[in-house]
Formats: sequence, structure tokens, C-alpha cells
Amino acid sequence: MRRIMSLFEAARWAPSSFIYAKRDTEHWDRLFNLLVDTNKLWAKNAALLVVVISRKNFEFNEKPARTHQFDAGSAWQNLALEAHSRGIVAHGMQGFDYEKARVDLGIPVDFEVMAMIAIGKKGPKENLPAELQDKEKLSDRKPLRDIIMEGFFRK
Repeated sequence: MRRIMSLFEAARWAPSSFIYAKRDTEHWDRLFNLLVDTNKLWAKNAALLVVVISRKNFEFNEKPARTHQFDAGSAWQNLALEAHSRGIVAHGMQGFDYEKARVDLGIPVDFEVMAMIAIGKKGPKENLPAELQDKEKLSDRKPLRDIIMEGFFRK
């Protein structure tokens, strides 16, 4: 439990909220059943599933928090870096039912459902169906010249 909380401690420094379930607990199926079938195939052995949520308005004055999505992304990144430093895999996912998450997890309307994360030890890719084994490699990233712009936006 201390290892789990250290991940959330790292994420806590960027405002966001998390709902989690450990495998083989009463809460697991509720989060697991939010996933699309493909994500269920490889996340079924994760130690932990997490739903990331973000409050859309400031708590102290209820005015819109324009950077709430940015803050949630920062929290996720902090969690992922902490997991990596501990030899744990944290994999972000968008393949799940966002509205079902809101209903099944009792998430109020002033929070936005942002993402899910599967956390655990990396297993052998041979445990996955063939179509998923091919996806278990580093993906290419765009070169910097395609994603940074000086002075104005360009396509």
C-alpha cells in the first residue's frame, strides 16, 4: 500500500483527483468493466486501475479553472515518472466509457473524467493475443521541427 500511495503523493503536487481499485478487491470489476475490450485483454493482470478526474472550477470561488485539464495531465505525468523510478509500469488509456465512469463511480458534474491508468509490473508480451503483441514496442514520435513553432502557429 505504501508503494501505491507514493505514486499518488507524486501526482498530488499537480491538482487532480484519482479513483483507484486494486486487483482482487470488491472495487476492481467496477473500474475494469469501464475498459474497452482491447484494453481489458492486457490490463486484466494490472495491480491497479486508476481513473483520473479533474475539477472544472476552483473550489474556493467556483470560477472556471481553465487549466484543469493541463493540471490533470501534469498529475498523471508525475505519477508515471514516480512509477518508472520504482520499476513499475504506468500506462495511460483513453479506451474506456467516460459516461459509464461518471455514473458508476459517482463522479459529480463539476469534475471531468480525463483518463484511466493501468499500473503494475510488465509481463511477457507472449501472454497477450498476437494482435496486441505487435503493439508492444516503442512508437515513433514526430520530430521536433513538426511540433515546435517560433512566433506563430503553422501546420
